[in-house]
Parts: sequence; C-alpha cells; structure tokens
Amino acid sequence: MQLAASIFKAYDIRGVVPATLTEAVAQAVGRAFGCAARAAGQRTVALGRDGRLSGPALVAALTEGLLQAGVDVIDIGLCTTPMLYFAASTLCESGIQVTGSHNPRDHNGFKMVLAGRAIYGDEIQALRLAIEAEQWPEVARGSVRQADVLPAYVQRITGDVKLARPMKIVVDCGNGVAGASAPAIFRALGCEVTELFSEVDGNFPNHHPDPSKPENLRDLMAALQAGDADLGLAFDGDGDRLGIVTRSGQNIFPDRQLMLFAQDVLARVPGGTIVYDVKCSQRLAPAIEAAGGVALMFKTGHSLVKAKMKEVHSPLGGEMSGHIFFKERWYGFDDGTYAGARLLEILSRHADPGAVLEALPTSHSTPELNVACVEGEPHRLAAELQALAPQAFAAPARISTIDGLRVDWPDGFGLIRASNTTPVLVLRFEGQTDEALARIRGEMLALLQRVKPDATLGAAAH
Repeated sequence: MQLAASIFKAYDIRGVVPATLTEAVAQAVGRAFGCAARAAGQRTVALGRDGRLSGPALVAALTEGLLQAGVDVIDIGLCTTPMLYFAASTLCESGIQVTGSHNPRDHNGFKMVLAGRAIYGDEIQALRLAIEAEQWPEVARGSVRQADVLPAYVQRITGDVKLARPMKIVVDCGNGVAGASAPAIFRALGCEVTELFSEVDGNFPNHHPDPSKPENLRDLMAALQAGDADLGLAFDGDGDRLGIVTRSGQNIFPDRQLMLFAQDVLARVPGGTIVYDVKCSQRLAPAIEAAGGVALMFKTGHSLVKAKMKEVHSPLGGEMSGHIFFKERWYGFDDGTYAGARLLEILSRHADPGAVLEALPTSHSTPELNVACVEGEPHRLAAELQALAPQAFAAPARISTIDGLRVDWPDGFGLIRASNTTPVLVLRFEGQTDEALARIRGEMLALLQRVKPDATLGAAAH
C-alpha cells in the first residue's frame, strides 16, 4: 500500500483529509494496530472520536481494520481524548482516539494507547512498515460493541475532587469536543458555569480551539470582564489541554500552573519527582524544590513525558504546551477537564483565586518561536548547535542537551530544539528582566546564525 510517510509523526498519526489521510489508510492503520495489540496479548481496543467532520468515516474504516485483525472493538463514540484514555484505563488497556487535536479543521489523526501506554517513535514507524508489507495473518474476525463511558468518568471526577466553596467560572470549549462534557462536570462539582462555544462543531466557526494562542482567549477575557466570574478555563479541540485566564485578564501559562499543582500534590507525596519539559520556565524547578519535591527536566512530547513519569514513579508532570499529567489520585494521562477540576479544588480554598494565580513566580519571556527548515534539517542543526555550545558559552552558563540545546544563566535561559512533528526549529527565551531576556535572545540567535545564516524567526503555528 502506498502511504504518505509524513503522516507517521513522533507521537501520533496525523494528516490532511483526504489528501494524505483517507479511509483506506485508516482501515490499514486499524489492521496494523490490531495485529500489534494481539502481539502484545491484547484482545480488546477502545475507539473514540472528537468532533471533526471526517471523524465518523475514519472511525468506521478504523473499526473495519481492527475487526479484520481479530480484535474486539469498544466504540465509545464522541468523546474527549482523555475519555478515550479513561476507557483504556478502565474497560480495557488499549485504545485509539480519532482526533485532529488543535490542528486546522481539515486535519485528523490517531492518538494510540497500546497495553496501557501511549506509543511513540519507532512503534509508530513499525505500524507504517506493517502496512507497507501487507502481510496480514488469517484470524477470526473480531466483534464490536458500543459503550458510554461518560457516567463513570463524571462519577470518578466528582468522587475525587471536592470544592471548599462554589465557584463562578467561564468555560470556552471553542466548539471542540470538550463542550459535550466539561461544562456539566464543572456544574456537578458545584460551579456556576457561563458557557462559550460549547456546541461541538468541526467547522470551528468562532475561533480555533487552541488555548496556547493568546488570540483564541479574547472571547474568554471579554466574558470575564463583562461578568463577575472567579476564573476562565479554555480547552483545545480534543480536551487534553487546559488554558487558564484570571479575572484581570492574565493568561496563566502551563509552567506556572504546574507550580501550583506541585505545591498541592507534594503536600501529600513529599519528596515526589515532578517531570516537566525543556520549554518550561527556569522559575519552575526552584518552586518544585521549595515545595519539597525533586524537579526533573525532560524532553518535550506528551508520550515521552508520560513514559518518563512511569519510569521515575512521578505523581505529577506537565508540558509548556498545556498537557498536565496527574498520577496522584488519577491515572497519569493528560486531561484538561480533570486538571481544571484540580485547579478549582485548590483555588476554592481562597477568597481571591486570581491573586493566588498571579502571585506565582514569573519572568519576562518570548512566546514559542519557530524557524522554518527543510525536512530533515532541524535535527541536524540541533546537533551542530549542541557541538558548538561548549565553546560559545562560558560559566556561569549551564548547558543541557537533553532535547536540542538549552542554556541556563543565573538570570534566564534560551532554548533551540528540533520539533518532532513539523520541520521547524522551536525557540524560547526567558529573562528575569527585560535586559536579561534581550541579552540571552541575542546570544542564542548569534549561535543559530553560525549554523543557519538564513534563519528567519516566525511565531509558532502549533
């Protein structure tokens, strides 16, 4: 079978429908994943989809492929990616979510859990090789049944999270699939909820469902200004990431969210290791250590962070992109709704939630920046930067090559790494003062010019 190799990404399978991702490809992916599941001793795979218009057809094709591979399918229908992870944690151990996450509306793809863990890297490439080989074993056809996991999921969250007082919140689901579940869950927790764009609509008629982009938070900020809510929450297209806005309009980025969550979790798990990715603030590690935890910086990528958390028995992890992973009291997967619930539990103990959030340590930082490259160039450039760094940066600079090149000074850091999903270099700079930020940015960009003289900085398009 002829495939566009580009759809097999580092953490998932993702393409444009129907240019690179077709029903035939979906069926082949189902068959390959089903064979991998059987090889891992799995006989059942849960299947869900977000609100994208191409979802139903891709689910039907994926189901056919899974059945041909001899596995039984539990179709949980329209749901957030975390609800699919919940099904793969409670009904069975493997699952596939058909989702385009926060990508443009003609995109779609598959996030996969095999035998209890998110697959990535070589395991995703192995599916591609199996599809290209087309050597399918003869097996008895599987069966399919429907299941509604929402009641159990709601009960699990409301049984775990308790608010000290009722709270008023605005929830912007951006017409993504979280709109079908998140507002009702927050009401069940005792919140008064004002809803924005809860109707699930794959055309995304109001704004794109990506809370990491400030322009997508304008409606939420306007609603907070107009009313008397304590807080605003925003979700991405498949509900696994959370955006937080205070009443005064401050966007609380995920690395600052993690400081608050770490204080809370470490009160019950003293000495716990908190895992975070290389894009996070330099202020995060001292906040974790001050709360009695061990700070562990790791590579970017939700599958990679989850795997590292498992390895070090971490109770909590997070990424700058907005994925927050609770293992303490939860299952270890990223879930925007559950993270929102845990946030409200903490903030409900305070009279002024905005003041608590805005008091978290902060710095002067750039948004995520990108340098466009040709296919294959980013990882080569990252390796060249790593080789040059020891000569370019003297003490007190500290060099990390865990994921690209991160250089930490006493007053800030610079990062240049290769994206694992698109052919770009990802850059981020932070300084404790504007002057420090300007200096660090200048030094890092001067080094980048040495390996890529034609580098042009652009805003990140997630």
